Amino acid sequence: MALAFLPPAPAVHHPPRPLNSPPLACATNTGFSFLFPPASRWPSLQRASSAAAGDGAASSEAPGDSSLDADLLRRVSGAEDADRALDIVAESLGGGAGSGSKASLDASDCNAIVAAALDRGNVDLALSVFDAMRSGLARVGRWSWARPDARTYALLVQRLAAALRVSDAIRIVDYVSRAGVSSAEEVPFGITVRCPTCMVAIAVAQPQHGTQVVSCSKCRYQYELFSGDVTSIESEEVSMDISAFEKALQFINVMKDDLPAAVHSIVIRTPSGTARTHRFATKTVELPAQGGERVTISLAAPANAYRQMGPLKIAARSKGFSPGEPMCLTNHVSGEISKLLRVPSKNAGPLFLSPYLVVGAVALLASGDAVSAFIDPSLPRLITATVIASAAVGTTLDQVILPETRKLPQKAVDIVAVQQKLLSQYDMLQSRLKDLKRLVEKEVWMLARMCQLENKILAVGEPSYRARRGRVKRVRKSLETTLLAKIELMESYAKLCSMIEIEVEMDSDVIVAEAATGAERISEQIEQLMEIDSLEEQWRIQAEANDEAERLLGPDSSEALSAERV
Repeated sequence: MALAFLPPAPAVHHPPRPLNSPPLACATNTGFSFLFPPASRWPSLQRASSAAAGDGAASSEAPGDSSLDADLLRRVSGAEDADRALDIVAESLGGGAGSGSKASLDASDCNAIVAAALDRGNVDLALSVFDAMRSGLARVGRWSWARPDARTYALLVQRLAAALRVSDAIRIVDYVSRAGVSSAEEVPFGITVRCPTCMVAIAVAQPQHGTQVVSCSKCRYQYELFSGDVTSIESEEVSMDISAFEKALQFINVMKDDLPAAVHSIVIRTPSGTARTHRFATKTVELPAQGGERVTISLAAPANAYRQMGPLKIAARSKGFSPGEPMCLTNHVSGEISKLLRVPSKNAGPLFLSPYLVVGAVALLASGDAVSAFIDPSLPRLITATVIASAAVGTTLDQVILPETRKLPQKAVDIVAVQQKLLSQYDMLQSRLKDLKRLVEKEVWMLARMCQLENKILAVGEPSYRARRGRVKRVRKSLETTLLAKIELMESYAKLCSMIEIEVEMDSDVIVAEAATGAERISEQIEQLMEIDSLEEQWRIQAEANDEAERLLGPDSSEALSAERV
């Protein structure tokens, strides 16, 4: 996915290799090709390689296709903010009426205004126009800002890096990865949570979620997801003394559990106020989360999550886990997924791993064979066969039959299989988007370094640095070209993620919203209103009775009562 950089030798110029989109072919194999547009949607990816050969062909700020003239751009570039700039455009073009059929600024016009502001050194105006383009709320008459496109992002990133405003450039890169999300966004899509057993995306933990029970369509087990903010966490490093017998079992792959390095006790509070304490171990001493961070801890299916099979209650719980046992932790802030281990017991290890028990069992069987040989020579073989058959039956029952019996029926998980397949694609795209974002941030720093180096060469002013300045300019051109191509690819990834978010929310949140406004909900609201009316009537009658009592016990009645007594 990475693009090739220009080598430092000035004699040879290697254009960046054309970008392909590997996740598209991978994603379409899953049967959801309608979500992934063809490569023809990204013509600039093919233009990037040819643009590197020309001088200045990769410049994304060329306003040649803008309908705004130079005089208007000069006046607009001196405005204080985006609102004033839009006022100037509306006054010059008659509020949309004098421009014929054109009623709003298009992306090329907005890019020309941003480029003019940056040329004039008015970075605050360029950032204000960009924020107005993202929000889409600013409007003067019929004039409004267009939505930013890939060239808008690339223009700002390139020019801000050239102006040594690296933090602002990286902020723009972060906006690219969240296409379609306004600047005042407070309702994010959420964090995908993976299955602790097969590590595929199974659900989305949104900010309002606390506790939810989900099923995995691959392993067909159920899990409880507990999401909230970490209020406190206590950690203790442990040292495990491993015996030679346990080391031998690990060497022959009999004992597969990881050894814990630290034990953590964490308190998580959900948005509704419910708090729980979870105690688990990790194989490293690093903290899986810190105080104040939002996390989702995946637990084995609770005791109340079961299905009835005749007289039996069968829980779709992963093998070897007790109800509510922590299995995995997802950090919403860092995105890290930590596998959780069982807290080691302070006593000795498991009973079946004790060498004394193993040696004693072997000695008992050997002595039993020796004693039974005097009674019947065939008894030792019978005892050995019985022990082997019992062990085989127990292993088959524990490893094959019971796990398959615990699993949910295939028809029960077919409902969520489509959504989880979309979430798996979403998780893959988000991972590649993060990798591409890190590469772009590195190139932003490199571009800023090249611009700073060119400024130093100009400040020195020695003629001997002319060849070095040309070399720096060629590297800068190559970085601008690759930045444009990568930002376009990031925007395409972000659009695909938004499409998947729409499909997932249409199948979940919209259905819930429709159910909330259904006939049953309306009837419940009518009953509640009738109860409120009944209570109001009772309070009205009580108020009238109180007024009558006060009237009877008023000053006139008390004077009449005193006169009667006299």
